[in-house]
Amino acid sequence: MDRWKGRVALVTGASVGIGAAIAKSLVQHGMKVVGCARNVEQIENLAAECVSSGFSGTLFPYKCDLSVEDEVLSMFSWIKVQHQGIDVCINNAGLALTEPLLSGKTSGWKTMMDVNVIGLSVCTREAYQSMKERKVDDGHIININSICGHRVINNADAHFYTASKYAVTALTEGLRQELREAKTHIRATCISPGLVETEFAYRFFSQNPEIAEATYKSIKCLQAADITDAVVYVLSAPSHVQIGDIEITPVEQMM
Repeated sequence: MDRWKGRVALVTGASVGIGAAIAKSLVQHGMKVVGCARNVEQIENLAAECVSSGFSGTLFPYKCDLSVEDEVLSMFSWIKVQHQGIDVCINNAGLALTEPLLSGKTSGWKTMMDVNVIGLSVCTREAYQSMKERKVDDGHIININSICGHRVINNADAHFYTASKYAVTALTEGLRQELREAKTHIRATCISPGLVETEFAYRFFSQNPEIAEATYKSIKCLQAADITDAVVYVLSAPSHVQIGDIEITPVEQMM
């Protein structure tokens, strides 16, 4: 990770869970990290924690709703002014709403697509343009996907969310191909976790929090740190190594 010291990373959805853990780890490794989310107060608390821990990097909180393109573009403009641009983009933000295919609300479907697919794609495009204009040839774009991006679970509430994650799988491979055609050494990677013990299930089962609690107690789940370790592994890979997709699941998970 030494080559990333002092360089700039963007982590979306950095307020809680996996995003917060990734942002903290990259700061610990000496990077300048712009952490964005709609709730910026939690990132500000994390930034203060990084300072008190004496980490060599810095976390810069930024309030941004990824479903609003103008806010995303403003964030990249701010990054350009404050930090010249970014070298690593970690598209972590994502949400799941309980909107089945046969009875779900169109508004819920659109919200998931706006964040999980369109927001991710806008960040990817702007990150690449930032790297290109500064002639950064060793940047990295990492999409935090899901095991649901590779197989459909038998749960109607998750089917549209699953479709959005299948899109992330396709987008990552398409990005890899376009980067090759552009003759750049910028790399694209997907990390697809199984069940991770975060706030995710509590949000998904917000009407029935006991289901989320039972889900996390049913097996020994992954922790956010396990996904962070995968991010560090990807960023630490030699420059000639392209890591396409990492699937990480708990040993006890059936799916």
